Amino acid sequence: MITLVRSPDELSELFRSTGRKVTPQRRRIFEILEGNSSHPTAESIYFELAKDMPTVSLKTVYLTLRELEEVGEIQSLDLGMGSSRFDPNVDEEHHHLVCIRCGEVRDIYLTLGQGLQRQVPQDQFAVTKAEVVFRGLCANCRASSEAE
Repeated sequence: MITLVRSPDELSELFRSTGRKVTPQRRRIFEILEGNSSHPTAESIYFELAKDMPTVSLKTVYLTLRELEEVGEIQSLDLGMGSSRFDPNVDEEHHHLVCIRCGEVRDIYLTLGQGLQRQVPQDQFAVTKAEVVFRGLCANCRASSEAE
């Protein structure tokens, strides 16, 4: 089950309960993130936010995302694409599929435990978490490649 970011009201309450201010800009960022499973970049959130609040800064977006990460609501991902992506699915162990053409990112659920444990001798290294990124073409990009 995919866990998405809490509602804007819940995030506002969480921020207040941890001594953080809830500004109109932060509230709008919470709204943009609600239900968003696309693993957005800070820049994509900023461009959406700037439609409603043209004077907002990219720094505001980054600071808010950092604070959301600090309270455990999102996690920053470096998928080797130039910009960090932000994942709202922090409760379930999963990996990622990345389209090499359009940059779409999706979650994929795999169990790597047993095979990984056999490959890594426990006396040499204790694996506590594995992160795997699969790269290829999403269905849309694959279809457009076949049409060309």
